[in-house]
Amino acid sequence: MESHKKSVALIQADSNLADYFVSKVGQTYDVYLFENGIRFYHWLQKGGQVDAIVTAGSWNSPSGLPLTRQIRSDRNSSYLPFIFLNDKVDKDLRIKLVKERVSDVFSREFDPDTFLFRLSWLIENPVSDKEKQVADGHIRYKIPVAKRIFDIVVASFAIIMLSPLFLLIILLIKLESRGPVFYVAKRVGRGYTIFDFYKFRSMKVGADSQIKNLAHLNQYKKGGQENMAGSGTLQESGPCPVCGPEGVACQSFLYLNDRPVCERLYLKQKKENDEGKFIKISNDPRVTKIGKFIRNTSIDELPQLFNVLKGDMSIVGNRPLPLYEAEKITVDEFNLRFMAPAGITGLWQVTKRGTAEMSELERMQLDNYYAVNYSIAGDLKIMLRTIPALMQKENV
Repeated sequence: MESHKKSVALIQADSNLADYFVSKVGQTYDVYLFENGIRFYHWLQKGGQVDAIVTAGSWNSPSGLPLTRQIRSDRNSSYLPFIFLNDKVDKDLRIKLVKERVSDVFSREFDPDTFLFRLSWLIENPVSDKEKQVADGHIRYKIPVAKRIFDIVVASFAIIMLSPLFLLIILLIKLESRGPVFYVAKRVGRGYTIFDFYKFRSMKVGADSQIKNLAHLNQYKKGGQENMAGSGTLQESGPCPVCGPEGVACQSFLYLNDRPVCERLYLKQKKENDEGKFIKISNDPRVTKIGKFIRNTSIDELPQLFNVLKGDMSIVGNRPLPLYEAEKITVDEFNLRFMAPAGITGLWQVTKRGTAEMSELERMQLDNYYAVNYSIAGDLKIMLRTIPALMQKENV
């Protein structure tokens, strides 16, 4: 009886490396290609299964050590072999990766026989139960103790004092429209950790499904046409519009919305579209009447005080991003913003929040600055500046 073919996830953004990897490994293993670590981890959480993970990401990117830590701390995936591909492999690098419980590291131009032999051994000899127990308690990015105590005290006091306002907003939301009072969505916070994010619902039910139809209103958009993930030109079978005219079959695939797409077509359309990394819609038609008020006064953010008590967020930090925004921030220049705690308010909010001249570059620079320079004293200053910043100048 024929044995089941094993599978490997390759996380990379280099089409040449992908082609090389598929040509050397693809005949022995099924290869799933992912553009970055956030997209892969989301796929894994939704039930995707592989026998090993190989990444060519840089250390501080979503495809690097933050992804390693996520994998090793997840009970369902902690046993998976995790291999790095790097330009330079030396003793110091190996020591560093061993401490992070990386299975092995190879050159990007690896010898196929050596790589396949090692990969086979790692798959057949997964980490022990003892190592799994260690992985379950593996340290994630933690908020400093003083900041955590500050968060708990402030959040607890605020919830008690604001409880009458909570009840009033709940009543108004229920009276205006059907649907849940709270909006719960996945967000990416400190160290690329994915968590449930709470807000008072300020939009009509089903608002998330309408985002593609409103892309032209995005205040951060730099140009281009339709979002690639929703483009009708992406093909799942047969040569794509890029490979077809050249008389060749598509060689490597990315997974967008859980379907394979030719990587060459994806990269071509990505360059042409030049979509912004953040989405902020001016005069959003999905917002309800009470929603407009609670958004402009930031009352809709108050349920995040419970996120603070849970440890998902801090009172002050960088805003946690939706998955579709976080997965676009893959270059080292902007990854730094994920090294800071996620926060209810932050440097970006008190600087230019709600003004049309705020560019996505300015926002990311402010996020990076906070990640390097945050302190209790700095947080107190931001909190004092938050109150006048709550009343936005524009409906965004």
